[in-house]
Amino acid sequence: MCQCTLPQGVRNGYNRVALQSPRFRFCHALLPLLAALCLLCLGQPAAGQTLPGTQTLLVMPFENQSSLPGLEWIGEAFAEVLSDRMASPRLYVISRDDRSYAFDHSGIPLNLLPSRATIYRVAEQMGADYVVLGSYTYDGTTFSAIAQLLDMKKLHLYPPVNSSGPLTNLIDLQTMLAWQLMQQMPVPPPMTREQFLKASPPIRLDAFENYIRGVLATGHLQKVHYFHDAVKLNPSYTLAMLQLGKTYYDNHEYESAAVWFSRVPKTDPAAGEANFLLGMSEFYRGNFDKAFAAFSYLSTRLPLTEVYNNLGVMEARRGRRASAVEYFSKASNADPNDGDYRFNLAVALFKNGDSAGAARQLRDELQQRSTDGEAKSLLDMINRGVLPPPPSLPNAAPPGNALLAANQAHIPMERIKRNYDETSYRQLEMEINNFDEARLAKTDGRTRGAYYLGRGKELLAQNRADQAEGQFRSAIGADYGNAAAHAQLAMLLEKKGEVTGARAEAQTSVRLKPNVDGLLVLARLDLKQNQMPSAASEVDRALALDPANPAAVALKHDIAAQQKGPQ
Repeated sequence: MCQCTLPQGVRNGYNRVALQSPRFRFCHALLPLLAALCLLCLGQPAAGQTLPGTQTLLVMPFENQSSLPGLEWIGEAFAEVLSDRMASPRLYVISRDDRSYAFDHSGIPLNLLPSRATIYRVAEQMGADYVVLGSYTYDGTTFSAIAQLLDMKKLHLYPPVNSSGPLTNLIDLQTMLAWQLMQQMPVPPPMTREQFLKASPPIRLDAFENYIRGVLATGHLQKVHYFHDAVKLNPSYTLAMLQLGKTYYDNHEYESAAVWFSRVPKTDPAAGEANFLLGMSEFYRGNFDKAFAAFSYLSTRLPLTEVYNNLGVMEARRGRRASAVEYFSKASNADPNDGDYRFNLAVALFKNGDSAGAARQLRDELQQRSTDGEAKSLLDMINRGVLPPPPSLPNAAPPGNALLAANQAHIPMERIKRNYDETSYRQLEMEINNFDEARLAKTDGRTRGAYYLGRGKELLAQNRADQAEGQFRSAIGADYGNAAAHAQLAMLLEKKGEVTGARAEAQTSVRLKPNVDGLLVLARLDLKQNQMPSAASEVDRALALDPANPAAVALKHDIAAQQKGPQ
């Protein structure tokens, strides 16, 4: 029997996601799929074989051992940076919200520095495999930090690692600590130290300080002040934009919230949460078209049941009954244990004229949740023969139908889902990827390269460029002769402005096998450097491979226009 290892947080069912979020129920419903994938991907593993599952990491705020004032915010800054740097497909990092919830649930105030025994107890309850502990000090000249990795399963504390330098290099020092800690993990990152240090975009320290102070602030005005300052200092600071939007959202200032959520780029890792909350903000403002657009984008990025549900709510509000039924059916089929999805489907079916179907959904829902008064009321209406409102008059009873007029006001509204959490879905995604990795370990390099290349293209289609880049690099590592992987990486690096790397990858790709994508990268780079003859030659080579390629045709026109010069 295949022993598939699930994340501890999912296995134990303790963390906030498992307790409160529909995401956990969604993942729980898909556990049979995981088992099937395990069998399909791995066949019959050797007796006692255990798949390498995703590990769970808890990063604690570092202890301030400095006597100088004004440095208290740095403790949480370590948790923020190390969590971001250490997260990987095999290492799920517990979020600050989940950490805060767990400690609060255990009766431990957030501003209290817990003992190691307390940290161990809570980490064990959360199902963490590893915990990062640390401290820092500053003597006015040199900033020093020390960190240790605790293996919860083996009860083993790894040797301490340290980093020191000017306080102005704080984020680089934290990233260096993350690298050293990752080297102690069972599966270190598949990149060099220099690549790891350059993997994350630089952040202005003053903007970062404001961001962390905003995270730690308890008052609304304080949070707004700090997050505004963070964005002012770093206009592309998307996490600060997201937090500023959430601060307004929590205060029911939905117009201001929508402004900031809409500023988060679609390609940013925070775009999922930003667009969900944008949809909720527009919903509360009554802008159902804009809310639908936000949820619709998100549905192309992640197949989350609450997103399908909310799309159904928007369609119902817009009077599109058939479409509402489709979305509620998707949500209910994906998570049949969520009573709200069944209830919403029942309401939509009833309004769409299918009273029998609505009654079946309501009876199933009441078996799970017998105290649902709205479900009982609607089922009673159906049993009494009450008719739904006609499509032409969705909110008013037509004259002459007294029974409908007397009861229509009591037809319940569809229920929207307010909580969004990618966590459990990402955990599930990680596990499926791990199953694929175990299967691929038995194959040759060319097969692995083709898989990583395909996965990278899928991630690009989901606007997840950073993860796609990792897949393309894995494809090249597995099969250096994969010309398409080099070309895809070249295009990504070109978009990031890494000209040297883009040119090197494109040249390698074309040398391995002449291809349009690699040649066009070289042509665009040459055009930017005003190297017209080589740019024209590369475009001609691309057109010889694909005469109708629109990108090549357009680039040829651009080169010709620049060669002619201003008219």
